Amino acid sequence: MIVFAFLLIALVVVVAAVTLAVAGGGSEAVLPEAEPDRVSDGLPENRPVVRADIDELRLPVAPRGYRMAEVDDVLERLAAELAERDARIAELSAGAGAGASGKGASGASGASGASGAAAVDLTKGGAR
Repeated sequence: MIVFAFLLIALVVVVAAVTLAVAGGGSEAVLPEAEPDRVSDGLPENRPVVRADIDELRLPVAPRGYRMAEVDDVLERLAAELAERDARIAELSAGAGAGASGKGASGASGASGASGAAAVDLTKGGAR
């Protein structure tokens, strides 16, 4: 019975010591400040994304895989980039086809006006 009482008192002392160490003793913080949950994706904001940017991209790993919100942001950005490039390719193809068929400058300006209305905002805030 004396051993049980001694172990119980030792357990209470250890738990109290750990609690005081973690909680801190007032104005001094023992634990460091927590890092923000989200980090920037590392994709350039002032120019289109190129292959090297994708090769260098490293998303932070969470306990159960990747953070879905960060992966979704990167995929949205890449989808916007691809949509913009597809629109540009279609515009250039239409301009080349119009020039080859003899429609001249009026066909090329019509193609650029049509795709200009479907322009995609590539900034982080606008691609949502």
